[in-house]
Amino acid sequence: MGELAEPHSMHAERGAPTPAFRVLVVDDDPDMCSFLARLLRQEGMSVDTAGDGHAAIVRVMTSPPDLILLDVMMPGPSGFDVCRELKGDEATALIPIVLVTTLEDQDSRVRGIEAGADDFLTKPVNREELLARVKTLRRLHETRRELEGRRLAAEIERKEAIRRAFSRYVAPRLAERIIHNLGENGGLFEGRAQRIDVVALFADLRGFTRLTERVEVGEVVEMLNEYFRVLTEAAYHNDGTIFNMAGDSLLVGFNVPFAQADAPIRAWRTAREMVSRFAPIAALWEERTGFGTGVGIGICAGEAIIGNIGSPHYMSYTVIGNPVNVAARLMQMAAADEVLICGPLYGQLKGLLPAGGVQARGDVTLRGRSEPIPVYSIKITPGAS
Repeated sequence: MGELAEPHSMHAERGAPTPAFRVLVVDDDPDMCSFLARLLRQEGMSVDTAGDGHAAIVRVMTSPPDLILLDVMMPGPSGFDVCRELKGDEATALIPIVLVTTLEDQDSRVRGIEAGADDFLTKPVNREELLARVKTLRRLHETRRELEGRRLAAEIERKEAIRRAFSRYVAPRLAERIIHNLGENGGLFEGRAQRIDVVALFADLRGFTRLTERVEVGEVVEMLNEYFRVLTEAAYHNDGTIFNMAGDSLLVGFNVPFAQADAPIRAWRTAREMVSRFAPIAALWEERTGFGTGVGIGICAGEAIIGNIGSPHYMSYTVIGNPVNVAARLMQMAAADEVLICGPLYGQLKGLLPAGGVQARGDVTLRGRSEPIPVYSIKITPGAS
């Protein structure tokens, strides 16, 4: 009795009520069912009964017990059959099963072991032997349940840590997709480098260096935090992935880490939202400092490489390649509230850009490139649709 009470008292000290240990007794002999059930209930266990193999399987599937005492010789499915079916199902495989039988020959024991039985009892059942075996299996069950609880808690904490880390780069709903698709090897952010088509967007604060000369040092960080907050909100709203944030520049990628057939559209909407979301903040800054500012944006599409780049001491998931370099150069050329896009991207966005709001800059030779590329300019009026 004391051995059975111990787990309950341990859980009670932790403030968690312990559910009654549930046993399913399966036997086509009603007297044997009643006898076994009475012995177990006297030990504080919850007992259910079933009169044949079919009923037993239904009971287990609808309300899985903590232990099964299973008669071997029954009409319909035998105890061997029921045991084999339950042990073959992932949902019920861990439930301990004790085969109760009059069969004492070695072949029957071997059949029981092959069916997956955890233990055996021989009829007529001895009370002390029954309780000893049940208590042993109960302790094993509770230990297994505690270990499973710890494993689940550790898995939840691991996924939460990954979610927090990924949320620094991607929108919350993309982070959830990454968590859902995590594999044994750590998922998307730990695989090999890939060469894929991306849309790269670079945003930068115009004239911020001169603006900082007019405010106290302590205000600079607060102002940058305001600026990056609204820009990252715009990126996340359109499921962009943030690859880099340095100084007052921000690099956002689309069509990565998940494919986005409408990546160019997402990039354009992000640029427009960045300007609109930052406009009220820029107005307050100008009122306070007398200096006007805005966001300059460059966008380009093309093939790039994504992957973990760095050293054993510092690693970063990043994107490199021609569209990133071109977007950076276009950003440097853009005026406040201006978006510069490369020619190939313009072809994909032409029907979505504001009528009469696009100006061709002609073929422009960018620093680091030998061949000029066509560039188009869109001046965004904050608040306009």
